[in-house]
Amino acid sequence: MWQRSVCVGLLALALGYLCVLGPELPPAALRQLSASLLGTLRRARSLEARTVAAWQAAIVRPARGWARVAVGVNACVDVVLSGVKLLEALGLEPSDGKNHAVLNSRQDLREAFAHFMERGAAAERFFSDAEAFQAIARTASEHPAAQILLCGPVGPKLHELLDDNVVVPPESMQERDEFHLILEYQAGEQWGKVRAPAANRFIFSHDLSNGALNMLEVFVSSLDEFQPDLVVLSGLHMMEGQSKEMRHRRLMEAVASISDIPTDIPIHLELASMTDQDFMSNIMHQVFPLVNSIGLNEQELLFLTQSASGPHASLASWSGIPDVGVVSDILFWILKEHGKTAERASDLTRIHFHTLAYHILATVDGHWGNQAAAVAAGARAAGTQACATDTIDTSKVFLKAPLEFVTSHTEAPSKISLNPDKPVVHWHREGISFHFTPVLVCKDPVRTVGLGDAISAEGLLYSEVYPQ
Repeated sequence: MWQRSVCVGLLALALGYLCVLGPELPPAALRQLSASLLGTLRRARSLEARTVAAWQAAIVRPARGWARVAVGVNACVDVVLSGVKLLEALGLEPSDGKNHAVLNSRQDLREAFAHFMERGAAAERFFSDAEAFQAIARTASEHPAAQILLCGPVGPKLHELLDDNVVVPPESMQERDEFHLILEYQAGEQWGKVRAPAANRFIFSHDLSNGALNMLEVFVSSLDEFQPDLVVLSGLHMMEGQSKEMRHRRLMEAVASISDIPTDIPIHLELASMTDQDFMSNIMHQVFPLVNSIGLNEQELLFLTQSASGPHASLASWSGIPDVGVVSDILFWILKEHGKTAERASDLTRIHFHTLAYHILATVDGHWGNQAAAVAAGARAAGTQACATDTIDTSKVFLKAPLEFVTSHTEAPSKISLNPDKPVVHWHREGISFHFTPVLVCKDPVRTVGLGDAISAEGLLYSEVYPQ
């Protein structure tokens, strides 16, 4: 760090000396020397500082924004605390990790937490035993470091946390809140033999109201009066806590309700962690064609292609940073197979993919504008949210994205070298545009929960949908 400071100081002295000698030097020589020194000075800044400066120039407001946004239907109170400290408070000893589609006991919780902590991967699971979950929730809420974060069905605590500008239909009020427990862990944190390679969180709940999408019909019926410019949906993953028969029936009813939303109102669907491949496949075939945009992370993207035998479906899990070419191939396949075309009655034209090191926005040409600004704004939000700062502090973040990558593994790829002075990279493939930008990763994250929602929200804020 001190070497860079010395370099900058010497360059500044050199520029000042040039100004003094300027009258004695030919104009062409002065311009060439000045340009060379200024270029060296720019490169002397950190990669992170150069990226932030470039983002500032790239992030511009769209010509037309959203004045009224309707958000549903997954509402709850999140209790956020250290996962290791909660398990210790519950008297649970470290154990070998094991994935569980549903948590039926404290033993399952212990094994599932270890499984995902070891991988540094985000996950969410349903806890089937109501009485055991309530006991765990009481322990969590009594923990001195627990924080409550507002994240549908609205109980008294959730209603108390809402801003006055948030309109809650009276029909969505209920006597009890739904609580989700968010067990966070830091990069390098250990629990027994398990060491987390990255900061992340494990979520579990016994949430029956959101699991049954109880408020979906109320939400859709309220749109006539509210008249939104944009609808944001989430919570389909919560149905995994229901029986398969109930899940199938409720999904059909959800499809019917979403179909009732006027087609001139764009719909964004935010996905989340799931375990049932058949259910994921049903969502892809029945819900994706009804929405204009989806948001998802690397775990959800891989599970999606595995569920539908898409490209790279044989990949069991990501190894380190997800390969950009692999991600790009899957995004392309989703839009080509399930997105809007002249022959297919689908509204899906946009996917916002986010992972720790980078983000990609993939859009069908002619439907969305300002996507370079949108992907940069989402990446900026990831850095500020994780570090809990209003602006990005370059001393608290680092560039983790690959500096070189290929754009595909299924067609003749382009090889791209990342330039921090132009951090938003664009490429095109058969009528689909891709906008890529790195993320400045927080060295010591203050929060991990809600980052995906914040990223997608910021990306939507800076996006513009073209009238069709």
